[in-house]
Amino acid sequence: MPPDHEPPWTPPDGSKEEPRQVRRILRLFRPYRGRLAIVGLLVGAASLVSVATPFMLKEILDVAIPQGRTGLLSLLALGMILSAVLTSVFGVLQTLISTTVGQRVMHDLRTAVYGRLQRMSLAFFTRTRTGEVQSRIANDIGGMQATVTSTATSLVSNLTSVVATIVAMVVLDWRLTVVSLLLLPVFVWISRRVGKERRRITTQRQKQMATMAATVTESLSVSGILLGRTMGRSDSLTKSFADESEELVDLEVRSNMAGRWRMAVITIVMAALPAVIYWTAGMALRLGGPEVSIGTIVAFVSLQQGLFRPAVSLLSTGVQIQTSLALFQRIFEYLDLPVDITERADPVRLDRVKGEVRFENVSFGYDDKGGPVLDAIDLTVPAGGSLALVGSTGAGKSTLGYLVPRLYDVTGGRVTLDGVDVRDLDFDTLARAVGVVSQETYLFHASVADNLRFARPDATDEELYQAAKAAQIHDHIASLPDGYDTVVGERGHRFSGGEKQRLAIARTILRDPPVLILDEATSALDTRTEAAVQEAINALSADRTTLTIAHRLSTVRRADQIVVLDSGRVVELGTHEELLERDGRYAALVRRDAQLEPTN
Repeated sequence: MPPDHEPPWTPPDGSKEEPRQVRRILRLFRPYRGRLAIVGLLVGAASLVSVATPFMLKEILDVAIPQGRTGLLSLLALGMILSAVLTSVFGVLQTLISTTVGQRVMHDLRTAVYGRLQRMSLAFFTRTRTGEVQSRIANDIGGMQATVTSTATSLVSNLTSVVATIVAMVVLDWRLTVVSLLLLPVFVWISRRVGKERRRITTQRQKQMATMAATVTESLSVSGILLGRTMGRSDSLTKSFADESEELVDLEVRSNMAGRWRMAVITIVMAALPAVIYWTAGMALRLGGPEVSIGTIVAFVSLQQGLFRPAVSLLSTGVQIQTSLALFQRIFEYLDLPVDITERADPVRLDRVKGEVRFENVSFGYDDKGGPVLDAIDLTVPAGGSLALVGSTGAGKSTLGYLVPRLYDVTGGRVTLDGVDVRDLDFDTLARAVGVVSQETYLFHASVADNLRFARPDATDEELYQAAKAAQIHDHIASLPDGYDTVVGERGHRFSGGEKQRLAIARTILRDPPVLILDEATSALDTRTEAAVQEAINALSADRTTLTIAHRLSTVRRADQIVVLDSGRVVELGTHEELLERDGRYAALVRRDAQLEPTN
């Protein structure tokens, strides 16, 4: 199942994009540069201490032992022990600080992505699979953990060790150093090739993981299980998931095996280099070349073996960074998504909202490719008044209602609240002023009390009870074994449709917004349940500006004004009685409803 949404930004050619991306990654560590400086000092100190050991070994073999200087021997042996202790202590401190910095960077990334997604318009989420979003936050950022917590420090540590070791090797014998480093450029070229290969495979792997996450989210939700079981598709869904998992297995194997043989050759060659050094020194002596002391050869090989670990680690780190660039790229794609709905730099804050809503020559379209969803809408709802929006499916009713809380922004004209363009209001004012109760009630997998307090975290128990009573749901909650501590279950499946609606209404009553959007809040309910929910809605709507979007016209007859929309335009406007007298589009809808009403 391919994702429904592909990010709007396509990265340019990797060779041109990579330097910019690396600079952007480095900027993530900028707030922690003080701690990183300490890590750098620890790395440098550890490298210098570790490099000193071979020189002490050389003095032991060439001076202390041959000359019988026991004092010097004891001092040098103690120095080697102290060197090992200091290197270990520096390593522990370095790991502690670097891991802390890495985890803070991970936290910053997760928070930044989550915050960016919270600011995206509703349109983004209607075209993006939930599992895709979850995969970016969980799998992609989680996959970068090794890079941001240890790779950066490992890079500095290994680079410092390599440089210090090479300098020490040159000091000991520059000729042996040249022999040791002849193949280094080849090794670097191989590691870069392996890194690019793994980066490409990692991009494919993360996309596949996102697809699997989306499949799991959709098919293993309560609704997905119900649909799969009732449609007899459980086996086919399992097979589809198995196919996706099989593809992921292939990508994981390819990712782990990419360049393994080439890196194995590097390991073998570097492990064989001590033998080459012994052979070179022996042949040079045999052919009359410059004499090299035993201590120098042993110290040099010791340095070379010390060079082996950081050099291989450095090459592997380069591969790891190349791989991680693919993950960073996917995260940066989300961070670079354009935010359609933003708060202006100097927003208007209304301490008290009366609730007058105006639509002034409003037009709206989801994108440039399609036609307008709304066109030339001019409507006024006075404070405390009620407006009902009716029409056939796709007429634009919900879209018009969602323009008030800025779930979408107009593409033409403006929507005002108490005379102020909603785009000029600060988000807090708009959230306090406008409440939405939709047909699709969303409840968290938490207690009833927690779901209600989502509207007002500081609400008292008594306020919860009063809101629930007004919504006609208190008695039912009180009858449950755990009362308000009852866990509602995934998406509230412990409760019926009418009960969930009344919980949503109680939550909105607790919020107490002066403007209310009711989006087909009773359309999916039976007549008896609708009556109970309608009582709750009447309590909620009292003294509030109310926009009601409805299919069932029985719920809108008492509205001050009824608007009939067709293809995004207002075709009729008036009270229930006025529109019936005109015998137009609204009257036809009323007759259709009458025919659909069940007969007892």
